[in-house]
Amino acid sequence: MTAGPGPAGAGPAGAGPAAAAARVLLVDDDPLVRAGLRLMLAGHPALEVVGEAGDGDEVVAAVEDARPDVVLLDVRMPRVDGVAALRAVRERFASPPAVVVLTTFRADALVLAALRAGAAGFLLKHTPPEQIVAAVLAAAAGEPAMSPAVLAQLLEHVRAEPEPAAAGPDPLDGLTDREREVALAVADGLSNAEIGARLYLSVGSVKTHLSSALGRLGLENRVQLAIAAHESRRRG
Repeated sequence: MTAGPGPAGAGPAGAGPAAAAARVLLVDDDPLVRAGLRLMLAGHPALEVVGEAGDGDEVVAAVEDARPDVVLLDVRMPRVDGVAALRAVRERFASPPAVVVLTTFRADALVLAALRAGAAGFLLKHTPPEQIVAAVLAAAAGEPAMSPAVLAQLLEHVRAEPEPAAAGPDPLDGLTDREREVALAVADGLSNAEIGARLYLSVGSVKTHLSSALGRLGLENRVQLAIAAHESRRRG
């Protein structure tokens, strides 16, 4: 297996981690969208656009060549969609880059599939530039690349899905009572500070419980935990 890109902030030999910009790969079938994103991100000193791809079937090779920290990935492309491209990247690289999916539409089944497959977040293409920059920086730092408002929109889509079958394990099986409470609070769209206020915990304790819950469930980020918690809640 080819080694994946280095961690966010890793720069060329001799450069200190603090000085290195996060490396970004742009993937969209519309060259005008790519040009707009490049212009938007190039103005930030902590970001460097290191490559582009025009369809999902080009993504693995582009990641191998550019070694990005973050991939901005269109979820709908003519030949290979963003979900399939995301899965291919995660299968190919031992340390894959963070992936933020882009869509013209509101949250839907394809976006949800990408998040379940491990995307760090999703953005609407008409999101204000400063929010796109903030999301890319968050993804590079290993944080969720999604605002509470967008998370709430996503979870509304989860609620609208058909009811899960009664059979099968609870998605939150294996969590302690406190970890379950934290997971359900994440599903309510609360920040760490808000979860702490609800449960009378310090922010540090909330982070500890979140990390533990993710580890127990084999999940990678807060978004996946929120989805699992909603599915658990719907089972009653």
